[in-house]
Amino acid sequence: MIFAVVAISVFLLDFFIKKQIEAYFESGGNQKICKGRVLLCKHHNYGAIFNRMERHPGLVKRFCGGFWLALGIMWLLLLRKRDNMALKLGLSLLLGGGGSNLYDRIARGYVVDYVSFRTPWKWLNRIVFNVSDLFILLGSILAAFGGK
Repeated sequence: MIFAVVAISVFLLDFFIKKQIEAYFESGGNQKICKGRVLLCKHHNYGAIFNRMERHPGLVKRFCGGFWLALGIMWLLLLRKRDNMALKLGLSLLLGGGGSNLYDRIARGYVVDYVSFRTPWKWLNRIVFNVSDLFILLGSILAAFGGK
């Protein structure tokens, strides 16, 4: 039950942040926080990671949906077992984050990204992501290294 709460919480957290970003930020507008090291902005990602495949949003949507469904089935099968807590937590984070981004793709036609870091490295400054992306990264690490 706790793993379902984790997945739903991740989904809802990012869902409500995206709703606020869409309502109160203009495209191209931004707000600096943390002494200018973090930038909040509104960016629409029509493709996959780093806007790859942006000219094929239908393909990206189907691939993400299929991948999310496969993870969900694996997650449901693992919930019956007592062990593999890190793997179950990782999959829960992946499902919550992936579900939020998949919802965006289906409902909006794009994923809302809104966070960027200001660093000395220009390539890193160009990356805009959302909270779901962070949970997907963390979930992937937990699933990869926490599974037996």
